[in-house]
Amino acid sequence: MRGIVGLTVITFLVIIPTLVYFNSNLNSTYQENINYTEEFPTHLSENVDQNTVHGGVIMPKLGNATIKAELGRSSWKLLHTMMARFPERPTKDQKAALRSFIYLFSRLYPCGECAKEFQMILEKHPPQVSSREAASLWACAVHNIVNRRLLKEEFDCSTVADKYKCGCAAE
Repeated sequence: MRGIVGLTVITFLVIIPTLVYFNSNLNSTYQENINYTEEFPTHLSENVDQNTVHGGVIMPKLGNATIKAELGRSSWKLLHTMMARFPERPTKDQKAALRSFIYLFSRLYPCGECAKEFQMILEKHPPQVSSREAASLWACAVHNIVNRRLLKEEFDCSTVADKYKCGCAAE
């Protein structure tokens, strides 16, 4: 019995420090290899056809009202948080990326009838991507258009920045 306990203790004394050592090295190596530049990996730089970005709705109708409501709440949370974290002074590429994302989001949204409504809103109210504030206010205004159609309470767009904090790290 003593042999088993001794072997177990020795095993833990060797394995735990080894795992900690390798894990810390992996984390530091991983952090060193993260590229925070604006360069896009060349193997992912396939040109996106504008017909793909601005095409019609892809998804079918979503009949389950509960799932539709959950999806809506989650989607608005994503969009508002994304706008709150968008750069204050975005580059041309960053503006194009957000604009493309919004149009692709309107095509791929899992609720087909919601996506169609969103596309009609985008025709009258195209994405505003000149700054974090412009993007946030645009998203709030669009959210209010949807809320009016659904007979829901509207948000005070002057407080949207307080509700969806950037949480940005110091650069």
